[in-house]
Amino acid sequence: MERDQQRRIVEAIILSSPEPISAARIAEVLPRCNPSQVRTIVRDLNEEYVERHSAFEIWEVAGGFQMRSLPEFAPYLRQIQKTRPLRLSQAALETLAIIAYRQPVTRAELEQVRGVDAGAVLRSLLERDLIRVAGHREVPGRPIVYATARRFLEVFGLMKLADLPALREVADLGAGEDEEPVASDAAAPEAEVLPPDDGSEADVESEAGAAPEPAL
Repeated sequence: MERDQQRRIVEAIILSSPEPISAARIAEVLPRCNPSQVRTIVRDLNEEYVERHSAFEIWEVAGGFQMRSLPEFAPYLRQIQKTRPLRLSQAALETLAIIAYRQPVTRAELEQVRGVDAGAVLRSLLERDLIRVAGHREVPGRPIVYATARRFLEVFGLMKLADLPALREVADLGAGEDEEPVASDAAAPEAEVLPPDDGSEADVESEAGAAPEPAL
């Protein structure tokens, strides 16, 4: 099979996949092609997109490849999409951060860190597939433990959990001298942080998370 045809097939597979698809899975479809070669093809495709000034690129997130439009086009795409970006309250973000860095974690451990009831927020995060039940802690009562789901990596543009910034880096960011936090579309292409509410721990608005903006 010609190299150009392989590139076209890889591009078509990634474009049509409803979720990130791994290099190994793509290699199963292409004759005489291994995951390493798939990665090379993806790199070549992205270089070609840059040269053409395309409006999209291939991201490696959640253990696979996914076609995404560039962040600069997000304001235009939101105007035509029927579903809005995933909206998270401050309470949900704090809970999600604790789970991401301390997983697996029980509800009691979450509540000990945050000092408030976590039931409503946990239900919301489970409904949005951002976290998952990861089993039970082998202690009296066998409490449920929670961990991040694959969807978490996809939403925040991470390939794996090891790509999370180190806690020291997070602390350094929080120690900025009265600087305004800057939202990054590239780092969190789907997540929208809601302003602080009246103190309620429930999410302000419950919406189904929108899929990443695809290249049309």
